[in-house]
Amino acid sequence: MRLDDFDYELPPEQIAQTPVEPRDSARLLVDRGADDPLHRHVRDLVEFLDHGDLLVVNDTRVLPARLQLRRSTGGAAEVLMLEPLDGTRTTWESLIRPAKRIKRREVLLTAAGVPAVEVGERTEAGETFVVRLVGSGDSLEILDDLGEMPLPPYITARLADPDRYQTVYAREPGSAAAPTAGLHFTDDLLDRLAADGVDIARVELVVGLDTFRPITEDLSLIHISEPTRPSKSSRMPS
Repeated sequence: MRLDDFDYELPPEQIAQTPVEPRDSARLLVDRGADDPLHRHVRDLVEFLDHGDLLVVNDTRVLPARLQLRRSTGGAAEVLMLEPLDGTRTTWESLIRPAKRIKRREVLLTAAGVPAVEVGERTEAGETFVVRLVGSGDSLEILDDLGEMPLPPYITARLADPDRYQTVYAREPGSAAAPTAGLHFTDDLLDRLAADGVDIARVELVVGLDTFRPITEDLSLIHISEPTRPSKSSRMPS
């Protein structure tokens, strides 16, 4: 297997720029192993999960972690807050663009000229920085005031409702990107699954740097075992 085995042409007009409503009207491809897949909708998930099955959902909440700032010289700078490095969430590991031009101890400003972020050292990985939020008050409130939802780069339309980039069961703020499969669930769908005896377990899996990092490993060196035929419940997305 080679990395270019995953290359394919995706026309821009085939990339949805606005979320479908209602959420569970999104299309669902059902893998049936050796049989042909089924083309259904997420709302049809109740047909494929049985009493006693377990649905695991990631209830991390997405932070408005992308800050559009500027340098004192007037140039634009973007900071993506990835992970807090202290208990007060004042110091963060972050991606910065343009990374090559940013200097240590440089303070980045809001459009109004208010100091927002002080840049520190590069991390050991070399691709991220340690940054500190400047200003008093709760750090999450500062992000709410300054930040915007970190949409994927292939989404160019502005998000009218920030909550649309959250799952309906999101709880603790912590992620720099959404667990996207869960965006298609509705409260009604979850209630129907629970009424059918499907158990729902919550986990917190913070989405961070790796979701933005391209694959660089030589896949030809990775051994992939022959898959076993999955059970019906294990084939469903969570």
